[in-house]
Amino acid sequence: MHARRWIIIGALVALQLCMGGIASVMAGGATDSVKGTIDEVLKILNDQELKAPARQEDRRQRLETVVAARFDYPEMSRRSLGAQWNQLSDKEKKEFVELFRTLLTNTYADRVETYSGEGVQYLNERTEKEYAEVRTKVLSGKTEIPMDYRLLNKSNDWHVYDVVVDGVSLVNNYRGQFTKILHTSSYSDLVDQLRKKSNKIKAP
Repeated sequence: MHARRWIIIGALVALQLCMGGIASVMAGGATDSVKGTIDEVLKILNDQELKAPARQEDRRQRLETVVAARFDYPEMSRRSLGAQWNQLSDKEKKEFVELFRTLLTNTYADRVETYSGEGVQYLNERTEKEYAEVRTKVLSGKTEIPMDYRLLNKSNDWHVYDVVVDGVSLVNNYRGQFTKILHTSSYSDLVDQLRKKSNKIKAP
């Protein structure tokens, strides 16, 4: 599943979540939502008590809770799976969302907890009805990495359904991988692969 490429992109997503210096050029409702989540993540990361080895699991759970409140995993799953999503039962959809969430959150958890960056610049926000895109730039040394958040407004709150790193969409990338598996094999095989990855990630 092009693991090397997405380890790099995942690290960049983690990099943005962990920036210490944040500059806002143009703020709006969606921008405030993204920034609020990053601020909460930073608060947890900088909590000295939670840095104790005995609090490691508590720290990670708190981070996952904060990120999950902003990231719409069901929407990300639906868009990543494509047409196959509509053929699933409610039970199958729930299972797929949980597996996909585990894959996304745990693959990059260590990077989120250990990375120390230099800054993020919020460039602008585009909003059209219930959709928004928050354009940002990750600043790390002399490197500037474009990273855009795509959000959907649900129940008067903004939720991330895709992240675009240097022009590469996370959702589109996974959809390409999943589509390839579905064309050459079956949905059951796709779920088996996700389940194996999930079990491997959870294993001590």
